[in-house]
Amino acid sequence: MKRCFGWVVMAGILLATFTPVLAADKKTSASKPVDPAYAEIRDDPALPRVLLIGDSISIGYTLPVRHLLKGKANIHRPPTNCGDTARGLKSMATWLGDKKWDVIHFNWGLHDLKYVDERGTMVAIDKGKQNLSPEQYAQNLRKLVEEMKKTGAKLVWATTTPVPDGTSGRRKGDEIKYNKMAEKVMSENGIAVDDLNALVEKNPRSQLPKNVHFSEEGYKILAESVTRSIEHAMKKQ
Repeated sequence: MKRCFGWVVMAGILLATFTPVLAADKKTSASKPVDPAYAEIRDDPALPRVLLIGDSISIGYTLPVRHLLKGKANIHRPPTNCGDTARGLKSMATWLGDKKWDVIHFNWGLHDLKYVDERGTMVAIDKGKQNLSPEQYAQNLRKLVEEMKKTGAKLVWATTTPVPDGTSGRRKGDEIKYNKMAEKVMSENGIAVDDLNALVEKNPRSQLPKNVHFSEEGYKILAESVTRSIEHAMKKQ
């Protein structure tokens, strides 16, 4: 009886110790804002279904694309940063789900060409190695394209946007090498190209200094190109 009582007392002490910690964790998680680009979309069954796949650059143009295509298409995206092509291979089946897609507008690159340490954390160029080589990148893209083509959707590839000089963890010019590899894969598969890289080169002020990301106006410029590409693909569907 005394032993049982001791265990009850000990359980009470442990509960009192960890309850505030658990409550704090729950509060932190609950207070973290959810990016509106991740909002679940309720489809209008009369409209085409479009899937945007990409990293934080695509997250930035998701909302303006939805605005531009309101009443014309249901614009979905995975509720996450789609990272590099290795993550794409692991997650593609989940992202595609079991519903029909009419158009898939996709991009990988900035996370493939970045420099990382042994744990996969982005680091300065001289302190790590490139996440995936251009050859690995192309190999992964071929597999991803093959999987997406099975959906019957019209596919649109967006070229990887420029890496500005002085950007941490990435080398200016690497995106050109990776885009050449990607464009070869797209040409082999007859996939349309949305050349966001060329668009940014014509509008350099749309991008933040020493940063791969964009100003609000910059994301709107990207969104206009993405929208045109999607509309063109929908006409061919």
